[in-house]
Amino acid sequence: MSNILVVGGGAAGMMAAGIAAKNGHRVVLLERNDRLGRKLMITGKGRCNVTNNCNLINELIENVPVNGRFLFGAFSRFMPSDTMDFFEDAGVPLKIERGERVFPCSDKAVDIVDALVAFLKKEKVRIKKGRAVSLRCENGRVASLLCEDGEQLIFDDYILATGGKSYPATGSTGDGFVLAAQAGHTIVPPRPSLIPLTLAGDRYRQLQGLSLRNVAIQILDRQTGSCKYEDFGEMLFTHFGVSGPIILSASAHLRDIADGKYQLLIDLKPALSEEKLDARLIRETTEQHNKSMSNVMASLVPKALIPVILENASVNGEIKANQLTRQMRAEIGFALKHLAFTITGTRPIEEAIVTSGGVSVREIDPKTMRSKLCSNLYFAGELIDVDAYTGGFNLQIAFSTGYCAGSNVQ
Repeated sequence: MSNILVVGGGAAGMMAAGIAAKNGHRVVLLERNDRLGRKLMITGKGRCNVTNNCNLINELIENVPVNGRFLFGAFSRFMPSDTMDFFEDAGVPLKIERGERVFPCSDKAVDIVDALVAFLKKEKVRIKKGRAVSLRCENGRVASLLCEDGEQLIFDDYILATGGKSYPATGSTGDGFVLAAQAGHTIVPPRPSLIPLTLAGDRYRQLQGLSLRNVAIQILDRQTGSCKYEDFGEMLFTHFGVSGPIILSASAHLRDIADGKYQLLIDLKPALSEEKLDARLIRETTEQHNKSMSNVMASLVPKALIPVILENASVNGEIKANQLTRQMRAEIGFALKHLAFTITGTRPIEEAIVTSGGVSVREIDPKTMRSKLCSNLYFAGELIDVDAYTGGFNLQIAFSTGYCAGSNVQ
């Protein structure tokens, strides 16, 4: 039996602490907040998308664009089905929604947090409030950890699960990066991921608040014309640019984002080929031949989009449908399938759902989550340089790496 210190009371830290204690170790969980699971409480807009009902390892890894292969061992040890069993056994009924997203039936994140806290209590994990500020390492091992109040903590093994830098109000302020660096680890510079994108100009402001469903997007490199990312689903125009599920997922691919490098291309009618869309326009203009094009367009796109599409097509919205030329119709069709904006960047990292970057996976044993530099140091969760798409995959990473770290402490 060893004495284990887990630093960080989020999803990964609570799982690691509970599993280590269940395996017979004496465990202390150090958390800087008054309450555990602060970030968990706001995930999924307070509903907590706890995992994704995906139980093929290769499919899981495909949803982790940054260092997904590193997680093969952790996923093998603790799959989404294990996460679901864990919470249902803890008395939290779960449900599966669109995209195989898994939520508590209550739609309350607090039920997930309470289940984890109850797990810690059952396994006799001691909760200690405090903020870790430095590690002292000697002879390839962590010798002690210093807290902000000056207290020095000495344990046999240490698990760092402090999160990234997103949502700092929940305690994720990058403390773990400092601690890991003190142990000699390389820190891949943190950057925001799963984050809204900012756009150039002010045309998007006309569309602020507009939510689009069943649209297709492409992110194009403006220099090469190559497609960096494409997706289909929901998105939202905001006061700064765009957000929504497909935009957040797109952001995970833009590691080298720079002002003006990428173009966002929106296909408002992805279900229709250009020929079928033209046929649809012919039918609409024929049936509404005495109406203005502004009125005709109302049957094709939301009201806020009408002036934008017509302006892009260089068509006066006041002309009657029976005055529309073949060229004008072609321009409208093109505008409907090629609504373009220039991306200038992302919102601040503090607004990101997850942090990309962190402790280099090259310096962590993927089978155990143990440091390759310090024999009694382990890592779990967002602190590691891995991040995934939306849909419950990032929380699954937290649970899987937490389980792996907690299972392997000596």
